[in-house]
Amino acid sequence: MDYPVQLTNQLPQFLKSLRKSRGLTQTELARRLGVGQSRVADIERNPGSVSVEQLMQLLSILGAGLVIQAPQTDTTPTPSDDEGPRGAW
Repeated sequence: MDYPVQLTNQLPQFLKSLRKSRGLTQTELARRLGVGQSRVADIERNPGSVSVEQLMQLLSILGAGLVIQAPQTDTTPTPSDDEGPRGAW
């Protein structure tokens, strides 16, 4: 299942829901991460307080990953000032 996160305030609920869906307590997740339970509580409350490396480790333990998706853009080429003939024909 995908959990599109577009705003940072969506991340705490996503992390908590993902942990619970895996049947893990904060204490068990903390043990697997090598940190204390209070650190997992801090991360779930404020994911901005964690390093990217630790966030990736946490996601890996939860069987999840991080996908960076570029927005879809129109790929139709548009003429620029440097392309094509100049002046009158």
